[in-house]
Amino acid sequence: MSGIRKILIILLVLFLILVVLVFSLNNQERVALDFLAFQTESRNIVVWITLSFVIGALLGIVLALLSTVKTSVSKRHLQKRLNRAEQALEKSRNTNNRAV
Repeated sequence: MSGIRKILIILLVLFLILVVLVFSLNNQERVALDFLAFQTESRNIVVWITLSFVIGALLGIVLALLSTVKTSVSKRHLQKRLNRAEQALEKSRNTNNRAV
């Protein structure tokens, strides 16, 4: 199963490279981006689109990583609380067994 997955990923990456290559060959116009008081140099539109895709992907990875860390910390906290509750329950059972 792992081999098929690797092959599918490689085919997907090759397909994406082909799509970007065809897109870049068909869109040779140069554009400058204007942000309020800041204007960039003229670059091919493919550069801007690819750059925005990469920045978006990196931002998505960072946000997913932060979410994973938050979940991990919460899991550790809940695990500690569960362990304390189990210890208190065991202690309570031992105390009740001695009394009976």
